[in-house]
Amino acid sequence: MKRGLFTVTSNEQLAPGTFRMVLAGDTTAITAPGQFVNIALEGKFLRRPISVCDWGEGSLTIVYKVVGQGTEQMSRMAPGTRLDILTGLGNGYDLDKSGDRPLLIGGGAGIPPMFALAKKLLAQGKTPSVILGFNQAAEQFMQADFQALGLDVTVTTADGSLGVKGFVTDAMPQTGYTYVYTCGPAPMLKAVYDKSVTSGQFSFEERMGCGFGACMGCTCQTKYGNKRICREGPVLEKEEILW
Repeated sequence: MKRGLFTVTSNEQLAPGTFRMVLAGDTTAITAPGQFVNIALEGKFLRRPISVCDWGEGSLTIVYKVVGQGTEQMSRMAPGTRLDILTGLGNGYDLDKSGDRPLLIGGGAGIPPMFALAKKLLAQGKTPSVILGFNQAAEQFMQADFQALGLDVTVTTADGSLGVKGFVTDAMPQTGYTYVYTCGPAPMLKAVYDKSVTSGQFSFEERMGCGFGACMGCTCQTKYGNKRICREGPVLEKEEILW
């Protein structure tokens, strides 16, 4: 974990209520896709945890949904705004278990961390395929970003207004993939858990207090005892999850 000052370089709307923010700062503490950052906001007691969408030397990209006062405040930030951010938080995805043809599944706010994961897997010579889930076509974001990587991307919408009608599990193949990586709301994760035919890693969304394991506010039970989503998670192995 590392604390630093970051400067907003861009903050664009991707879809209604969904924004992509690029920041300049020290990203050396970020070591794996699936980790998150914790952002201090003026007038707010608790920091806001946001998944890392992408990072490089001196550059951090986050994609966030406006769900309350904090993220609404972020959506109005102009380039040049400086933010106090904790980076390198959480236990990210382990790429060594992916096999050659991993399946990446993201739903809503769980989509952004799949992007950095896809880039890292491609760099290792793997061939990931991607399923992105939305409620309706108007909410779609980042499909073009994944396709620009040369990936096979399937979009699902609950109302059938774009891509496959239904949920991400309705687009999951019966066979042909070696591992599952997923992030999204708990009902989606449970459905993927039940349908997947391989092992996998599941990233959980959870309300957090401190974001680095001190307050114990995001503890969950696993087959191997209690784990803190912010510290030992947010990524958990399929075999340890208790529903």
